[in-house]
Amino acid sequence: MTAPNPTLRQRQLATRLRQLRADSGLTIEDVAKHLDCSPSRISRWETAQRGVQAPLVRQLCQLYGITDQQQIDSLLNLARNAKRHGWWQEFDDLDLTPYIELEAKAAAISNYETSIIPSLVQTEDYAVAIIRGSLPRIKDSVLKTRVEARMERRQRILHQENPPDYWILLDEAALHRHVGGPDVMREQLEQLLRYAEKPDITLQVIPYTEGAHMGMNAAFILLEIPEPGISDTVYIESLLGGIYYEKPTEVDKFREALDHLRAIALNPQRSQDLIKRVAARIGTEPEYPR
Repeated sequence: MTAPNPTLRQRQLATRLRQLRADSGLTIEDVAKHLDCSPSRISRWETAQRGVQAPLVRQLCQLYGITDQQQIDSLLNLARNAKRHGWWQEFDDLDLTPYIELEAKAAAISNYETSIIPSLVQTEDYAVAIIRGSLPRIKDSVLKTRVEARMERRQRILHQENPPDYWILLDEAALHRHVGGPDVMREQLEQLLRYAEKPDITLQVIPYTEGAHMGMNAAFILLEIPEPGISDTVYIESLLGGIYYEKPTEVDKFREALDHLRAIALNPQRSQDLIKRVAARIGTEPEYPR
């Protein structure tokens, strides 16, 4: 049986306990000896393979010399709520469980894409085409589940009472790639324009004329989390799964990239004008011989 994915709180607690132990100068073996347990048990706590009960967290705080009550309470809160799951658990095929949990808690989301429209504003037909194109061997049942989850995410994140501030940055290439064909792409661009009118969404396009820039290597998403004990996180998706960056020095590098991209991108109005022009030309471009 496959072990369930650790929740966001469990991962955050594991990261913080591992850092606190390292800061205290203690080894895993030292901690295991103090608690009279095996080193592998401590290792599983610190890699989120196993949950840690609140009383043990309190013991660890004492062992690591933590006296700041606010910090202790934050760790205890993570431990007590570590097993709480959200709506996404009903979709048993999702590999993005940690990401979706972060996304659901974000007060601000900055999404930079190089060649596709961001998943939160995709139409259903575009989502089908992009997932099938990325995973040509995907089973129809799995595809259906992933598309349903994507539509559910959009509804819960962008249409909630207090949605996050959502900043979309698109390389112009994302507008020109006809995912799903001309009709699907035209509908997708029209939906993108509708979302651009929402007061909590900012949309900017980086035109081809800007040449080389800091975002050319990879698309990424910055999730800013206001909940105590949970770090702002950058997420990058790859063929082998998601990569998470949580260290402040790592996240700051992506903030720098976002500042650069926002500065060179067209302003929101000019970005919408460009999208309208691209949408109007769909179906008129010459076909390339294979």
